[in-house]
Order: sequence, then C-alpha cells, then structure tokens
Amino acid sequence: MRIIYRAQNLIDAHLVKDALESAEVPAFISGEYLTGGVGQLPALDYVAVLVPESSVDVAEPIVQEIDRALTEARQVLQEQDDDTGGLLPVPG
Repeated sequence: MRIIYRAQNLIDAHLVKDALESAEVPAFISGEYLTGGVGQLPALDYVAVLVPESSVDVAEPIVQEIDRALTEARQVLQEQDDDTGGLLPVPG
C-alpha cells in the first residue's frame, strides 16, 4: 500500500476515498480513529488515504483533481471570510 493523499481532515479523506472507489480503485483510510485522540488539532499527518501499489498510476490523477477542487473551495471560503470579517451575512 502507498499513501496517495494526506488529508487535512476526515471529510477530505472520505471524499478522496469515495472518488477512488467510484473509479474502481481500492482505497483505505489510515489514522481515521486517531482523530478522536487528538481532539481539535488538525488531522494532517494523522489521516491518509492509501491505495495498492498496482493502482497508483490510476489513483494519482483522481487525487490531484480532488485536491485542486478542495484547494479552490478553501480559497473561495477564505476570500468570503476576509470580506465579511468572519461573520456570516444576515439574510433579508
């Protein structure tokens, strides 16, 4: 097994795992249960997605696309957060 993705959080790990499995690439999340032990600390370097060595070539482009989409989404959220000072807009 080889680490194909180091997740910032458990949700990201599951997004990657689900995308890989949709492409019929077997995937495993390592460190999933360690997140309870570290509490509110970031999960980086605790949670990783692994695939068999034989699936790395198929998995890499899928993971790169998911990582790019997650990075873009985080940038948009950060920009919105910067614009509002961290406050949510009031409807109406």
